[in-house]
Amino acid sequence: MKILRNIPAAIKVFGDVIHYNKYKSLIDNAKSSGDKEEERRLILEATSTFGPKIMEQFGCDLHIHGEENIPDEGPVVIMLNHQSYADIPVMFAVFRKFQFGFVAKQYLAKAPVVGQWMPRIRSVFIENDDPREALNAINRGIEYIKDGYSLAICPEGTRSKGPTVGPFMRGAIKLATKPGVPIVPVALNGTYKMLEETGVVSPARVDVKIFPAIPTAGISRKEEKEIGERVEQLIRDGVAELAALQE
Repeated sequence: MKILRNIPAAIKVFGDVIHYNKYKSLIDNAKSSGDKEEERRLILEATSTFGPKIMEQFGCDLHIHGEENIPDEGPVVIMLNHQSYADIPVMFAVFRKFQFGFVAKQYLAKAPVVGQWMPRIRSVFIENDDPREALNAINRGIEYIKDGYSLAICPEGTRSKGPTVGPFMRGAIKLATKPGVPIVPVALNGTYKMLEETGVVSPARVDVKIFPAIPTAGISRKEEKEIGERVEQLIRDGVAELAALQE
């Protein structure tokens, strides 16, 4: 029954994807020609229009806190908690100044449409259950970052489907510290109400808090551990703060 109730939402998403498919060949051409700046520009244009459109269609009441902390340009690593599949379009609606892809679970590679678009926007698929492959995925992400592309990663590794933040994978921070780029911590709350709470796409209030970027260039191993703990605490405290706003 829930599948039937989600059909209208699926049709809307499919229609949006068809509309943005015009970017496919443009992005692919820029990539094949080696024009990284043009590729990033086209990816940004596609995602920063797709995200707000999806939020509008699904009735998302988006509240952004700390918008002034969004960097003007990349590369950076965005680190956020993970409540829902809806986190992806929400982040595209919030971060509209520079291109970024996602570090996403491997099974999404087989998902209709998403499996094609995620690699196109310079995302990386990761298999959390295979440490060797997970490390390889992080290394691929690091190479993207060195080439000027930004990435978003959810250190929990899986959806919490609620306001509780799960344990963070310690290796996630190396995505930023190895290439020495800033980390932008982000806390979000409410996306689980858009789908996971009832299993049906529903309007919901979503709050997103962006913290000031944390530099990682030239840090020591000890400082890396401290920054990882600091980022995790910021996100945990941020989620609790945002959840209180919705009570």
